Order: sequence, then C-alpha cells, then structure tokens
Amino acid sequence: MFLTLTTTGTPERPATDLGYLLHKHPEKSQAFSTSFGTAHVLYPEADAERCTAALLLEVDAVALVRRGKGKGRGGAPDAALAQYVNDRPYAASSLLAVALSAVFSSAMRGVCTARPELAARPLPLRIEVPSLPARGGAALVRRLFEPLGWDVTAEPVPLDERFPEWGDSRYVRLVLESATLTLAEALRHLYVLLPVLDDAKHYWVSSDEVDKLLRAGEGWLPGHPEQKVITSRYLSRRWSLTREAMERLELVRLAEADDSEVEDIDNAVADETEAEERPAPLAVRRREAILAALRAAGATRVLDLGCGQGQLVQALLKDPAYTEIVGVDVSVRALTIAGRRLKLDRMGERQAARVKLLQGSLAYTDSRLKGYDAAVLSEVVEHVDPPRLPALVYAVFGAARPRTVLVTTPNVEYNVRWESLPAGHVRHGDHRFEWTREEFRTWAAAVAERHGYGVEFVPVGPDDPEVGPPTQMAVFARDVTDGKKEAKAA
Repeated sequence: MFLTLTTTGTPERPATDLGYLLHKHPEKSQAFSTSFGTAHVLYPEADAERCTAALLLEVDAVALVRRGKGKGRGGAPDAALAQYVNDRPYAASSLLAVALSAVFSSAMRGVCTARPELAARPLPLRIEVPSLPARGGAALVRRLFEPLGWDVTAEPVPLDERFPEWGDSRYVRLVLESATLTLAEALRHLYVLLPVLDDAKHYWVSSDEVDKLLRAGEGWLPGHPEQKVITSRYLSRRWSLTREAMERLELVRLAEADDSEVEDIDNAVADETEAEERPAPLAVRRREAILAALRAAGATRVLDLGCGQGQLVQALLKDPAYTEIVGVDVSVRALTIAGRRLKLDRMGERQAARVKLLQGSLAYTDSRLKGYDAAVLSEVVEHVDPPRLPALVYAVFGAARPRTVLVTTPNVEYNVRWESLPAGHVRHGDHRFEWTREEFRTWAAAVAERHGYGVEFVPVGPDDPEVGPPTQMAVFARDVTDGKKEAKAA
C-alpha cells in the first residue's frame, strides 16, 4: 500500500520544508509499528525545488485474519470470500488512513514545533495513490475531492489490460493537486475520504468514531455537498451514529451562520451531564464487577492476590462490610506504593486492624492464606509463565481453598477493537499469554472440576456481539458437599 506527497519550492522557500511539517527528516528512512503491520516513511527525492515523501504500508494479512472476526479487523467484505487473498495489503483503505493518522499525527493537527509559521501556509501539493478502491467509481471520487479545492485525476484501472472487453475494475489511480490547501487540511481530507471510498473499515466502528470524524472534518465537512454520503460510509452505515453525526454537523453549520460558538447554541444541558455520561475506564468497571461479585457471595474476609499498588484493597476498605482485607504481592516495591496509597502510617487503629499487606509468591503454598471467604486474582494469571500456572492453581484452589475465587483476565479476542494495539501484540509487555473466551472457559472448567468448585462467567466492560467483552471474569464457588466432606474429615 503506497502513497506519495510531493511539493515544490524555491531557494527562499525550499521544498524540503516538508520535512519540518511532517516531523520526518528527509535524509532518514523511518519505520513505525501499527496494529496491522509496518509503516515506512522515506523521501525518494528531496531538494530545494522538489520534495516527495512516501508512505509505504506493509500489511500483515495473516494477522488481520487471525485478529479479526466477522466485521472486525480483517473481516471486511473483501475478506469474507477469501480471507487470506484480498486487496487489503495493496489498495488504499482505512488501514492507510489509520497509518496516516499515527505516523503524521502532528502534521494532521497542524502542529510544527520547529517552524510554526509553516503549518498555516498553503503549499503546492501533489498526492498520488496508485491503487484506491472506489465504490461509486471515478465520478464519486471527483464529487468528494473537487469541492475541497483539489484538481482530481481518477483513472480507472482495467481488470486486465490484455482483455479490454472485461472493462474496468473498481480501483482507480488517484492524483490530487492543489496550491490553496495547507498540509494539515490535505491529510485530514485523506484520513476521512480514503475509507469512505473503500466503504469497508477494518475495525469495529463505535461511538468514538463520530468524534474522530468531526475532528478531521472540521472546517470542511459541515458544508460539503456529499456530507451525508461521507458520514454514512465513514461510520459503516450505522444509522444511530450517522444520525448523531449529522445532528452535530447541523449545529456546527448553524453556529457558523450565526457567527457564534456551538456551545452557545447547544446549551440546553449542563456540561456536567456530558461528563457524567462518559463511560467509566475499564479498570474502574473491573473493580465494580469484582465488588459486586464479592457482595453477592457474602464475603467479609477477602484476599487480594497480586494486589499490585493496592487499588482494590483501597476500594474494599471503604466498605465496612469487609472485616479483614489482605493484599499479597511478590513485589516489595508494589507493596510499598500500596502502603503509601492506603496511608497505613496515618491510619487509625480500628481501620488498620482490618488490612494487612503481605509479601509472597503465588507459586507456593502459604499457610497465611487459609480460611478466607474469598480470593481475588485480578489481571494476575496472564503474568504467570504457563508452566508455573498449575502451581498457582494449587496454591489458591488446592491449599488456601477460599469459598469464592474471582479470576479476571483480558479477552484477547477484544484486542482487535483497539487501533493502537499492534497486531500480534498483547496488552502489556509482561503478559505471558492472553486467552480467548473459549480458552479461558476450558481452563476454568478444568480447575473447578479438579478442586471441587463450580464456576460461572461474567463479562466485564462492553460486551461486543462479535468478540465479547474486553475483560472476562470467572466466579468460582466451592462445592458445598466438598466443604462438608472436609469438615467431616477434620
């Protein structure tokens, strides 16, 4: 996948100023990891009269298939017929748009730290995209770009030059030329309109895509004659998101017509309401799910195994129903930070009696952990090397044997919903593995059967209909009959 951006200059205003705007030195070739491959930036030519920056995107087609299901990453309509043989590595699409945003983020925002005056200066620009899917043909390409001040050349690519009677493919060779636009404006046009023409995004479109569209479309989308087509296609024809975007664009148009701010028109609801309605961070939702499960289990004496910096311990301390809370971690540094977070040195005597922080490894049995109502392993198991995982399982389920055990871990299937996560990478550098929902359920069912527990599964975070929730939680409850056998034996 390839795109070139060319400008011309004079000795007074050299074309190589393009390097300042893109924040990429013309004498260097640079590579950037993306969630679907590697983006390379290089300059085939760079002198005072003419400078060309090229973006070459190497797409890992296999990773797209492995990481995407249905209409997620790699599951665009093109990939449905032939998952491993498709145009994604070769034709401009939302993959290239995301790479543009990631590699040229400062330029897209109109920021030039070294030469601030350059960002606001229109440039003579020539942009070439050798292969662009155009659902709607060359006519639609012109309708989208010409109102923005571009001279457009959209040459249809024949299906096969040897057989002209077969006609043209849905691809075009695109050339855009303008001397009236800034580089930031040009990049924002490409960021929105490349996936619009392709009409098949490689990732799940959620509500935050509306904000992305309005940011990139600021100054040109509200008055564009093809606004409805652009909005609908950019948002993957999701009618609820399209309606929201169109309503917000109309507010922008009204504000511009009235020479006022959008906030002055859209002021029926206080600012605090919007802040309250923002989705809670995943870490907060995870703690809320854990607290709800502990309350449902009736636990009062709780172990936080792998407590880290003590966020869950702090939340438990706020509820007087928990009479004894023990945080355990192998890291002394983490326990020190947890102690500072909890302000143990200034805690009252009664409150201090409820909490303990212990240093210990979960790979070994520990008599100090026996006799508790519940144990929590929140985002812990994925940090353990697989060969050592059975030792942790025995230490918790076989030796400590609390009545309830809560285990949360990332759902690797959900990783495709994060554009910023490179394909094939786990969410944290220390994760030894990340499970699919099926892998987690299989592991949990085997643990429960081996140690006399029942197990149920609870989604944590938005439960995506295709890839599930970002976090998966297993709630283990010790079999009552198993407990009676233990008591009788004792």
